[in-house]
Amino acid sequence: MIYTKYDASGNDFVIFYTEEEKDYSELAIKLCAKEEFDTDGLIALVPHATLDFKWLFYNNDGTRAAMCGNGTRAVAHYAYNNNIAGNKCTFLTDAGEISCEVNGNIVQTEMTDAFVIKEAFIQDGYDCYIINTGVPHVVIICENLDEFNLEVCNKFRKQYDANVNFVKVQDGKLYVRTFERGIENETLACGTGMVACFIRTLQLGLIGSSIEVYPKSNELINIKKENNIIYFTGAVKYMFEKEYK
Repeated sequence: MIYTKYDASGNDFVIFYTEEEKDYSELAIKLCAKEEFDTDGLIALVPHATLDFKWLFYNNDGTRAAMCGNGTRAVAHYAYNNNIAGNKCTFLTDAGEISCEVNGNIVQTEMTDAFVIKEAFIQDGYDCYIINTGVPHVVIICENLDEFNLEVCNKFRKQYDANVNFVKVQDGKLYVRTFERGIENETLACGTGMVACFIRTLQLGLIGSSIEVYPKSNELINIKKENNIIYFTGAVKYMFEKEYK
């Protein structure tokens, strides 16, 4: 089997296509390990009766995730390059259908509808808000991203079974740091997390409906809301292929 590594804004993934839909959690643990691919997750593309394909997404600890914004962009590019889909594709995730458009190395994803899990509240001195943008996210608006604290993130992650994001608004842009469940640490980027931060800061009138977002990787992401649809756009990069038996 040939496996392909992709990078999307600092998130990296092992991607492959298979006709067999089954549990690939053990494979995810093995292939995502440092001695193999050293990636954040594994994505298996399988056939779908009416859509271009269906994905099975695994974090690097083998757990399933319903949605991954950066992963959608990576698989859309992979599917296009491997003649699985055209430059516009629609595929099924555990969070619902996702549509993407590939233009060179830039991929735009039309995100699934978000819903609020817990309205604004204060905990441990932090202004918190929990929203599901495909997966659940705690959003904490801060003045300084150095406030990002792994112990606090780990506590909130376990209490709310959610990813945890600290977001700073500066010069009309968003800067985001994210602690991801399934990785159980800070990651260089989280697409659904950036969208969660966008929604919250937009609700508060801190930003406009189209904005530049920078995760820890400092790779530019553009997010906009148009006709009640949120579009998530950024560059992806093919890394390498590797045969694994």
